[in-house]
Amino acid sequence: MENCIFCKIASGEIPSSKIYEDKDFFVFLDIHPVSDGHLLIIPKKHSVWMWETDDTTVANIFVLAKKIMLALKKGLPCDYVQLSVVGNEVPHFHVHLIPRHEGDNFKNFPTKEYQEGQTTELIEKITRAL
Repeated sequence: MENCIFCKIASGEIPSSKIYEDKDFFVFLDIHPVSDGHLLIIPKKHSVWMWETDDTTVANIFVLAKKIMLALKKGLPCDYVQLSVVGNEVPHFHVHLIPRHEGDNFKNFPTKEYQEGQTTELIEKITRAL
């Protein structure tokens, strides 16, 4: 996509701190990391949302994520690696890999409580759509 910053990074038009590249994916350091070693994995083929991405790419990005997670665990001092697919910061499907430490108190999202009967309604709506 012409104006997509991640497409420009994958093509080399915009510099990045590349960690890994193959014919389908590009992995680089996030410029606004949550922790040291915070990475982004992007498919080179542009799509905005995960649900718009072909199944092979979706499956393979998670296989690659596991490989990169193991490298993060081996190469950096971290207790675990959090995977996140948020999708609203840049309009290009991507996966965050965030090295984490026990007790770092990083919280992703605010939580809420369901109202009485709300779970039943949600279950019905989602299962009907399946």
